[in-house]
Amino acid sequence: MPDTPWRATGLIVENCNCQLLCPGHVSFKQRCTHERCHGHWAIHIDEGRFGDVDLAETNVLIVFDAPARMYDGGWIQACYIDERATAPQRAALDDIVSGRAGGPWAILTRFVETRLETRFVSMRFEDDGRKKRVMIPDLFDTTVTAIRGADDTAEVRIENLHNMLHGPTHVLALGRTRCTDRLFDFEHGGTHALYSRFSWEAGQETPTGS
Repeated sequence: MPDTPWRATGLIVENCNCQLLCPGHVSFKQRCTHERCHGHWAIHIDEGRFGDVDLAETNVLIVFDAPARMYDGGWIQACYIDERATAPQRAALDDIVSGRAGGPWAILTRFVETRLETRFVSMRFEDDGRKKRVMIPDLFDTTVTAIRGADDTAEVRIENLHNMLHGPTHVLALGRTRCTDRLFDFEHGGTHALYSRFSWEAGQETPTGS
């Protein structure tokens, strides 16, 4: 169990170079569309705490390069944290997404072979309804747009899919991403994307009933 209890709720957005829908999103044991899966998770925390540290209104980006069968491991991963985060927030966020603090990221990082040094960068996270955009000047730019449903009003949704990072309702989307930083240099458009409202925690005490 991690030393510091923590929790966080917010929005998570993903896009990769797979065709719709990414097989790895359903199960890491399924083969992705291409020989390597290049993608990201962008995270905006609405509310949360890491011990005594308030995590509200913080942003994190995880970029990854994984084999076609993600379960085989050997991932390369990089973490970018919005530079507006305070020093305690930066340390807490890095502990969470590195898996050191337990929770869902501790499971996911078992597949990571190379984790690059965390960077603190200027980041813009936009949530415009069905369109989400995340930008890091000169390094990263992604736009994810929800797919319109049959009734022309609601989004296309995936319900009750077992996924350690996402919430129970995933909004299906198409994305466009350009990344030009260090070991990552890729661009794709019109590919797998989605977003959901997440709720994560670790080390929380479970109340005992009478």
